[in-house]
Amino acid sequence: MKLRNVLGATVGTVGATALANRALRSRAGEFDPFLEGDQGTYRWRGFDVTYAELGDPADDDVLLFHGISAASSNHEFSRVADRLAEQYHVIAPDLPGFGHSDRPPLLYSASLYSTFVEDAIEDLTDDAPIVVGSSLTGAHVATAARQIDVASLVLICPTDTSMGRRQVWLRALFRSPVVGEGLFNLLASKPSIRYFNADHGYYDPENIAEDVVEYEWLSAHQPGARFAPASFISGFLDPEEDLEKALADVDAPVMLVWGRDADITPLERGRAVAEMADTGLIVFDRAKLLPHVEYPEKFVEVLSEEVPVKQ
Repeated sequence: MKLRNVLGATVGTVGATALANRALRSRAGEFDPFLEGDQGTYRWRGFDVTYAELGDPADDDVLLFHGISAASSNHEFSRVADRLAEQYHVIAPDLPGFGHSDRPPLLYSASLYSTFVEDAIEDLTDDAPIVVGSSLTGAHVATAARQIDVASLVLICPTDTSMGRRQVWLRALFRSPVVGEGLFNLLASKPSIRYFNADHGYYDPENIAEDVVEYEWLSAHQPGARFAPASFISGFLDPEEDLEKALADVDAPVMLVWGRDADITPLERGRAVAEMADTGLIVFDRAKLLPHVEYPEKFVEVLSEEVPVKQ
């Protein structure tokens, strides 16, 4: 094939990708918060971080930190937030770079999220709160809780590793303006969202609500949506320290909640962490990474009745 033909095909592919990216951006548009309750903004180190607030401020605080993926936001707690608000003051932020929070084109890092969690616990609550962290964010919650006072930690399938070793080239690829955006749009397409949820997130695919898929797609197609996930995909959001070491230094009760059928973070890992860090462990049958989503009533019961709090 002549060089002229190769260049022509390349230019055509890039042009088609740029047009597709533009079309997806125009289709997504603005979107409303998924969680009910009062919507607030927390100004943090140049970010406007959004959060939902539910329940009576006079009640004990529960702070909910969602996991990290291509389409993450505080919507992860939509099935438990209202139930928890019946007895707690619930605060659920969108992490920087996700949901309705600002998404500037930074090189997002593990230290950014650990620092954010630490500051949010201190600034968004009046007293030592119960803190819930999901998946990779659970490790950042554990890191933060070594530095500040919390009543207890509830970590849902926490992990300190995501995509293996850090890969600069992969982060740069997903951050690139045309090809990277196109690749991210494929990763955050509705078929991909449904596949990940069915393969890793949910035990029963019938529990995957279509309004959740739609919201995740909208969230993942907002301006700047690919920058934080680019760091996640390339391993830059993994903390430096092992999860069990961080948990061993937390001066508060810790409860791990695990799905028996979780495959990305298998139960064997949960048992090992619980033993090495001397924490509690509650296992949900017929559940994977999202036991709180598939069994919200049971999760609220566990948090309310089985998780001890620091006196």
